[in-house]
Amino acid sequence: MTLDGRTSDRSNTAQPLHEARGRSQAAEARRQLLAPLPVAERRLELAGISTAVLEGGDGPPVVLLHGPSGYAAHWMRVIPDLVSSHRVIVPDLPGHGASQLLEGELDVERVLGWLDELIEHTCASPPRLVGQLVGGAIAARFASRHGDRARQLVLVDTFGLRPFQPAPEFGAALQRALAQPTPETHQSLWRLCAHDLDRLQRQIGVSWQPFEAYNLDRMRTPSVQAAVGSLMQHFGAPAIEPAELARISVPTSLIWGRHDLATPLAVAEAASARYGWPLHVIEDANDDPPIEQPEALVRALRAVFAGARREAVR
Repeated sequence: MTLDGRTSDRSNTAQPLHEARGRSQAAEARRQLLAPLPVAERRLELAGISTAVLEGGDGPPVVLLHGPSGYAAHWMRVIPDLVSSHRVIVPDLPGHGASQLLEGELDVERVLGWLDELIEHTCASPPRLVGQLVGGAIAARFASRHGDRARQLVLVDTFGLRPFQPAPEFGAALQRALAQPTPETHQSLWRLCAHDLDRLQRQIGVSWQPFEAYNLDRMRTPSVQAAVGSLMQHFGAPAIEPAELARISVPTSLIWGRHDLATPLAVAEAASARYGWPLHVIEDANDDPPIEQPEALVRALRAVFAGARREAVR
């Protein structure tokens, strides 16, 4: 900036170069995360949302919906096992990851319409819907309204069973990370998302660096921030009306990390008792079993899927 307050030509040139470099680094981080996965990526326009979708495997379809500020690769430790027996469809939620809102705003009807179109374009038969956190709240509300469009519902540490009331330390770390996304605030938040972050980082190994880099890039992107806010406003923060949950007619199960600080296990236990939904508890996990305990999560999913098959033949 010059002394009279005008921006110099050098500054005007440097800013686009900086932004272009950042986009390139984010794209490379995403590429590194997706490259090892046994899936193909394609782009679909669904409800006016340009949607990045991962697909792989053969068999009955399973749709995996991630949480807020996430993207499809948050399921990267689960996908390789599931594709051995299922057709696995994993989108970036509207406005998240590489999915882009082309125009308008995200509200309940549009997001549910987006999921309906996703199923129409990717599933030869009604899929099993597996939703985590805000993805679970979206899946639950969809199943309540469109039970004929889903075969089964699995809610993993889902939002929407009560108003969003995280543990105070989790809420504070989340606010810091959203307000100022840095490696330090990201690390602090993930120490509460994971039951044992040091172990998780060792297990993920070289993938942790691109995982963190892409997380931070998405958290710093204004359009993603707006999309996260919209999905939390409409699906994540408020409680779904009990009457709406009671209308879910497809087989429904809960899978929960025992040490979840965003929505404690007691909430899942109460919902299980009220609606008769089986509850599977994942040990040594907080609110992100797909990342932290993928093998235990896959075992729970297979048990849930097998239970639904037994019900179907009775």
